[in-house]
This record gives sequence, C-alpha cells and structure tokens, in this order.
Amino acid sequence: MFKKILLASFFLAVLSSLSGCAVNRATASVTPGSNLEAMKTFYVVKSPKDEKDVDQLIKDFLVKKGYSVTTGPELTPPYQADGVVTYIDKWFWDITMYMLELTINIRQPTNNFPVAVGNSYHTSLTRKSPPEMVDEVLSNIYKSAK
Repeated sequence: MFKKILLASFFLAVLSSLSGCAVNRATASVTPGSNLEAMKTFYVVKSPKDEKDVDQLIKDFLVKKGYSVTTGPELTPPYQADGVVTYIDKWFWDITMYMLELTINIRQPTNNFPVAVGNSYHTSLTRKSPPEMVDEVLSNIYKSAK
C-alpha cells in the first residue's frame, strides 16, 4: 500500500512539474467599431530594443496579405498610413534562445488609439519560430475582426 502511494505521489509530482513547461496562449481583440478592412497601408514601428528584426517579419506577413507596408522608428503622429503597428517581443533562453511572447498592437495613425491587439505566448515545449508567432498573432487579430 505504501509503495502505491509513493509511486502515485512521484507521478503526480512529475506531471505537475511538466505542466508548467507546456503553456501556450494566443489571444486577440478588436476595439468595437473599428474597421481593419479599411486599413490598406501600415507603418510598422521598429522597437528600439529589437535585435531580431521582428518588424521585418510583421512587414513580410502584411505584404503577403496584399498590404502596403513601411517600417521605421517611432514618429510623432500623424503617420502617413492607415494603421500603425507596434509590438513587444520577449525572448527566453532554454538551451537556445527563442521568442517566449509576442504582443502586436494596431493603432490609429492620428492619435495612436488602439484598434486591435493580439498576443501569443509559448513556453519551451510549445515554442514556435518568430515567423510562426507573427503569423499566429496577426491571423488571430484578423479573425477577431470578422
């Protein structure tokens, strides 16, 4: 009887320690009354701390979808685009460096008011490549808009 309890406790301990490593989350929301379909040109603000060219990955995704996109530093509004894209990328080391979390905001070009936000969070066991993270976040934003 004691062996069974000890064995069951061991398996529960192992399972609970592994469950923390396999976390993933993907969310998106669009501000009510916003029309993402009307936005045909975008300006992607390159994060000053971005050393992995995430701005280019966002640009590549939007260009593939048929939008006109430019990138550059943060400017004083108004931007010469229909929408402004900002992002926050978080990286983590686990044997190799990987993108842990990506948050993308689409904003109004005149006042930076948020139109849509999406987030993707994947720990080591469910990690995705940076292009896959960008795809997941932006695809979820556009799905939420419909």
